Amino acid sequence: MTERTSGTASEEANEGEKAEGGEDTDDGDTADTMRVRAGDSRVKLWLLLRANRLVVAGVLTLVVFVAFVTVAAAFSPSLAEKIGSGDPIDTLFSTMIAAIVTGTTLVVTIGQVVLTQENGPLGDQQERMNDTLTVRDSIAELTGSPVPTDPAAFLDAILVAASERSRALRESVRERDGDRSDRIAIREDVDDLAANIIENADGVRDSLDGAEFGSFDVVFAAIDFDYSPKIGQIERVDDDHDDAFTDDERALLKELKESLSLFGPAREHIKTLYFQWTLIDLSRQILYAAVPALVVAGLMLAVVDAGTFPGSTRGVDHVTLVVGAAFAVTLLPFLLFVSYVLRVLTLAKRTLAIGPLVLRDSK
Repeated sequence: MTERTSGTASEEANEGEKAEGGEDTDDGDTADTMRVRAGDSRVKLWLLLRANRLVVAGVLTLVVFVAFVTVAAAFSPSLAEKIGSGDPIDTLFSTMIAAIVTGTTLVVTIGQVVLTQENGPLGDQQERMNDTLTVRDSIAELTGSPVPTDPAAFLDAILVAASERSRALRESVRERDGDRSDRIAIREDVDDLAANIIENADGVRDSLDGAEFGSFDVVFAAIDFDYSPKIGQIERVDDDHDDAFTDDERALLKELKESLSLFGPAREHIKTLYFQWTLIDLSRQILYAAVPALVVAGLMLAVVDAGTFPGSTRGVDHVTLVVGAAFAVTLLPFLLFVSYVLRVLTLAKRTLAIGPLVLRDSK
């Protein structure tokens, strides 16, 4: 990954004035990190996005088991008495078998739809390749070097270009002499713009360093770069001080806006690939979980009755514990679906807009 360009002492001082968490306080500026922008707690964000999806599904399974046993033990007559006088196990687990088969088929069908998008005639595949190479050529022209093939390094190269243009623009404006109000205003506006971009880009580059595609790390780091309001800030600075910029500074401003504009589709491309990767993983995990779930449900129908697990522990009938555990296991395919979809939907909501459009209150 490309090494960072060192900033000046005054740059560090400017960046140190930012609020903790990357939040900007000036009008029109927005918080940088997604957690601050969304206003969600760390725990909620961890549960929805950062946590391992298998761990989340396991926790949900444990919650279902505890809730089932607690409620079943609290009501009278007990579950053991109901099993002795009727067939709730047959009713419950025969329904679960039908639900598992139907749900698994549906999710696998979704996975097939994702794979279908990868299939197509030669002309369509060639068009996809040409579009990809066109974007890579634009990034290579902007950065002046070949574009990395690693997704994290690919995004990092765009961030490097944005940081370098920001520094160059700021240094060019700072070299001007005089204390006229218009010159002071353009220096302040450009300083603020550069500090916002460099600070945010450096934080995201730290997160991208060592991140591997397939995990959520690359996408999570990418959504922390809040490029949309920065494009809007560039447009405001350009409009407010258009006559005051030299030709070289105007070119730097244009290249800076181009680098931020390229980050948008690049991030969306990485996010789309991650969605496809995740849905394929989800289909596979559900298929893995469906087999033991069906076996457990079948055993509950064939073996368990009121006398199979006699006795109790701490006032809870053993049969209640067994039925609760079996019910939780048979729900595992659905809980896997819930854990993965929570992340996908949260990520999709946080990245709905592409370009200088902010779908939240400005901070």
